[in-house]
Amino acid sequence: MFDKTLAELANGLKTGEFSSVELTQAYLKRIKAEDKKYNSFITVTEEQALQQAQAADQQIAAGSAGLFTGLPIAHKDIFCTKGVRTSCASKMLDNFISPYDATVVDKFNQAGAVTLGKTNMDEFAMGSSNESSFYGPSRNPWDTDRVPGGSSGGSAAAVSAQLAPAATGTDTGGSIRQPAALCGITGLKPTYGRVSRFGMIAFASSLDQGGPMTKTAEDAAMMLNVMAGFDKQDSTSVDREVPDYTAELDRPLNGLRIGLPKEFFVDDMDSAIAAQTQAAIKEFEKLGATVKEVSLPNTALSIPAYYIIAPAEASSNLSRFDGVRYGYRCENPVDLEDLYKRSRGEGFGTEVKRRIMVGAYALSEGFYDAYYNKAQQIRRLIRDDFAQVLNDVDVIMGPTTPHPAFQLGEKTSDPVAMYMEDIFTISLNLAGLPGMSVPCGTVNGLPTGLQIIGDYFAEQKLLNVAHQFQLATDWHTQSPQGI
Repeated sequence: MFDKTLAELANGLKTGEFSSVELTQAYLKRIKAEDKKYNSFITVTEEQALQQAQAADQQIAAGSAGLFTGLPIAHKDIFCTKGVRTSCASKMLDNFISPYDATVVDKFNQAGAVTLGKTNMDEFAMGSSNESSFYGPSRNPWDTDRVPGGSSGGSAAAVSAQLAPAATGTDTGGSIRQPAALCGITGLKPTYGRVSRFGMIAFASSLDQGGPMTKTAEDAAMMLNVMAGFDKQDSTSVDREVPDYTAELDRPLNGLRIGLPKEFFVDDMDSAIAAQTQAAIKEFEKLGATVKEVSLPNTALSIPAYYIIAPAEASSNLSRFDGVRYGYRCENPVDLEDLYKRSRGEGFGTEVKRRIMVGAYALSEGFYDAYYNKAQQIRRLIRDDFAQVLNDVDVIMGPTTPHPAFQLGEKTSDPVAMYMEDIFTISLNLAGLPGMSVPCGTVNGLPTGLQIIGDYFAEQKLLNVAHQFQLATDWHTQSPQGI
């Protein structure tokens, strides 16, 4: 049962092979027995899940069920969930019970989905390894001494370990695609504005975007059908018609034009990952695609630009966590200044403090033009690079990460080395483009990902390309040893 995709589980519910309650109970039992090895969940919502499953079974029996009715999923603990702790993996919000649902959560509730719980993550989504969580790191099911990637590492680990058939994630600089690659699953970052950010606790407001993390592209299409759409509660949400993302999955790839950026094959990347990427490209050529080398000349500038823009926005967004209104408050403050300082000093972890300080510095008088404004100019250059290339090709491809999953603790003392793990993913967030990662091989027994990038609102094309690749290969069906 646990190796089934969402599409297969939906069919099983429809044919009566099992009920939603039976399915939910099986996953809850598995989480209880196995998650101590992976630490992929922060909160398991057993009582709520069973209530939702019972309601789903009643809908199925009445003939009023939709495609998603009764399917269990998990939510990254950055999405507000009414009556359930929403912590952002931070001591600052360890005691926060959300009074409302995020739009993404509400959409899945309306679709009849069952919420198994809230998954672990880097604190306030700041990290590339899931090691900054207040609740301890999640572990990669392929090797529990290695990181699952971040910041959506708990969601990736839960899907990879078959503790949930699918999960939501968020992507600010690669935080869906990078953990998807390191854990051997499929992850999709939609176009900025395609999925509502209402109720998704903000890290960097001009970069954050929610998306699905699943076993297959078909499952990702099913989830995006639920998640996507205009939301008047989110001022950055785009009022644009949402297509059926499953409708074009079976379209042949004859004539597909693939761009292969020379900047995505850097000197210090793992040569085996480069070889796996090239092998995946060969598969597309067999499917009728053509490949040409392209150039994205400002790719190397994406890291410095991102690590000015994102911390600047974070310093502003996180100013609300001050010990006054909600969240962690220090004990026995002597005055208001002491309350602010100690609440924030004790409530935030090291990486969050580092980014707040960098962001506040970049926005300070005398440095705004030199740093923040310059980073925004570079952001425009990066967007223009993509626009020029996507005029000539249908999709851009390359490796998702420069290396496979690294050891826990290996990069925690070197933040710059950690930041460089996102070198291939960050530029998409700066440009607002959609991208996804699909499994394309293994290196020393660890999974690697192929990144597929498209033009704005081209998610349907990306899912079609990924699905056809998965029909021709079996990398997405492989599981960690012992699972």
